[in-house]
Amino acid sequence: MEEKIKTFEPEEEIVLNMGPQHPSTHGVLRIILKLSGEKIVEAKPDIGYLHRGVEKLGETYTYVQFLPMLDRNDYLSATTNEFGFVLAVESLANIEVPERAQYIRVMFSELSRIASHLVWLGTFCLDLGGALGGGTSVFLFCFREREKVLDIFERMTGSRLHPHLMQFGGVRYDVYPGMDKDIKETLDLLEKRIDEYEDMLINNPVFLDRTKGVGILPKEIAMEYGCSGPVLRGSGVKYDLRKVHPYSSYDKFDFEIPVFNNGDVFDRFRVRIEEMRQSIKIIRQVLEGLPEGPIASQMPVKVKVAVKTPPGEVYRAIESPRGELGYYIYSDGKATAYRVKIRAPSFSNLSVLPYLLKDHLVADVVAILGSLDPVFGDVDR
Repeated sequence: MEEKIKTFEPEEEIVLNMGPQHPSTHGVLRIILKLSGEKIVEAKPDIGYLHRGVEKLGETYTYVQFLPMLDRNDYLSATTNEFGFVLAVESLANIEVPERAQYIRVMFSELSRIASHLVWLGTFCLDLGGALGGGTSVFLFCFREREKVLDIFERMTGSRLHPHLMQFGGVRYDVYPGMDKDIKETLDLLEKRIDEYEDMLINNPVFLDRTKGVGILPKEIAMEYGCSGPVLRGSGVKYDLRKVHPYSSYDKFDFEIPVFNNGDVFDRFRVRIEEMRQSIKIIRQVLEGLPEGPIASQMPVKVKVAVKTPPGEVYRAIESPRGELGYYIYSDGKATAYRVKIRAPSFSNLSVLPYLLKDHLVADVVAILGSLDPVFGDVDR
């Protein structure tokens, strides 16, 4: 009699709540997972735990008061939060920005991109845990290098995380004596260390098993959901606002837009690694060509109603480390916006999570979620 081998077939689906305080969510996110065995049948992200009403704050406080609050939105890349908003107000109010200020804005935005990608890489490897000997080595290495970048922010502005560097019409601080030497030394170190991170990971078979062919996002789906940044470029779409709609002198710098076509977790990792190299290339060009002249076209503001915009509306966006970060402002001619709408890349990128998680194993959730690099100050606003 032929012996039959019974295989386990789950008869019932179970619901698993992941979060809202799960370590891999890097914030407050709850994912309601419907499982059949270890296979994900359905995933529903539950957001809003970090909602602070930032858009309503933008309609309550004046432009001058609201600008520093934006540093807290995407708290891993404060400078780029400021960048998009000052561009929108400057467009609406026809405020000119000196070329030296534009270069300084570009330089610190790219430093922010590097610092943000380092946090992503370190925490992503920590999430994968045992795949990388516990994951703490890469995590500590990345945070060690990030400290070098934050040191420059501190010397420039007095603050490491909330620099409030920009003002309407320019920047609040000029470069300090010896800054070019500090930055060049940091960039030299980063170039070497990024190569080391990449060698360490792309030669790790467990890392490859957990990222290659996992969480594949076709470019048609990515565009349908409004994904942007490394998530979109990891799916083969060469779209980057720094090239498509250049702002603040980006058209004067030579750099490439990294694009990979497989759309999986591994390709999103490769995009961010290459982006750090391209940011270094841009910063070197800024240092070599930093023009002389004023750093702002406006006097430093002394009163909260110093900046007013004429009636009208505007949308301006920049390429943040997570993608297209846009600001829509409707003005009725006062020093406070009548309506502020923020187009946050983390929100759009996270919206594709149910598609990505379906039919994967529950163990893949942390890898797929981490590859989207959401920041929940950016998601919930």
